[in-house]
Amino acid sequence: MRYVRMGDRQASVIGLGAWQFGSKGWGWGTELDATDAHQIVRRALELGINLIDTAEMYGGGQSEVLVGEAVRDRRDQAFIASKVSPHHLLRRSVLGAAARSLQRLGTDIIDLYQVHWPNPLVSARWTMAAMRQLQEERRIDQVGVSNYSLARWRHGEAALGGPVIANQVRYHLLDRSAERELLPYAQANGRVIIAYSPLAQGLLSGRYGPDQLPRGVRLANPLFTPDNVRKARPLLDVLTEIGAVHGATPAQIALAWLVHHPNVIAIPGAKSVAQVEANAAAADIELSDEEFNAVTEGSAGFGEVSRVGSIPWLLRRLIR
Repeated sequence: MRYVRMGDRQASVIGLGAWQFGSKGWGWGTELDATDAHQIVRRALELGINLIDTAEMYGGGQSEVLVGEAVRDRRDQAFIASKVSPHHLLRRSVLGAAARSLQRLGTDIIDLYQVHWPNPLVSARWTMAAMRQLQEERRIDQVGVSNYSLARWRHGEAALGGPVIANQVRYHLLDRSAERELLPYAQANGRVIIAYSPLAQGLLSGRYGPDQLPRGVRLANPLFTPDNVRKARPLLDVLTEIGAVHGATPAQIALAWLVHHPNVIAIPGAKSVAQVEANAAAADIELSDEEFNAVTEGSAGFGEVSRVGSIPWLLRRLIR
């Protein structure tokens, strides 16, 4: 496993996203349960994955409870990241939300506490005043944000009076918008981009086709219209070809491409121990310059996500 510096700590370049824990849209109660969640987190730690990313809104707080239970006897091995919801960004609300997250996690300190989404009605001064207080009281270590533009990120740092160490954004081979401003800023200033949905919610796994589409949370994702799934096929062919050289899957090559970039951490979810093992192995794949460029060029061929016809398509799927 490789690591990226996050303040005075090291965080694994492959983390574990925990949105699926407690969330019925990801198959909670049918495809996985609390025993699975505990086994997944513990196996992640054994493999050197120390960044576990959760949030107060995941499963109505159940994700934090499950993560906390899983790391309780190995807390020193875990780098816990959680997030405060956008409707809790006033100073007193942030402090209350943090207290509840700490209780659910069963820990004295959250290693990275992130603003889940910006709230345009709430000044960053109020939110960051609470974050600064939490740092001073040693209830959180590092401050992060999520889904922030570069301007909002920098404004947040000015309001905090210190580094907002990470920005968690959607970043994968079919959405590389983070490379325009966010990634260069992170690399130039010792900050980190945490890539959520690094496998495009599974599209980059190669499991899906125009006639084999997912349901659940991904049902409303326009990436999964038949047209976009077809458009992704040339890139998947490139990932498959390079994967054959490394004895790896398309998903592993997609993750290896992401963390090939300096200052990037990818946080794929996992619904089984086998999935977290495969994700961890991606950190050890070393792409050649030629392979990296081939994947990059294949990604550029996808273009923009097509939303034409996505609403009629979604309505047809919902009423089936």
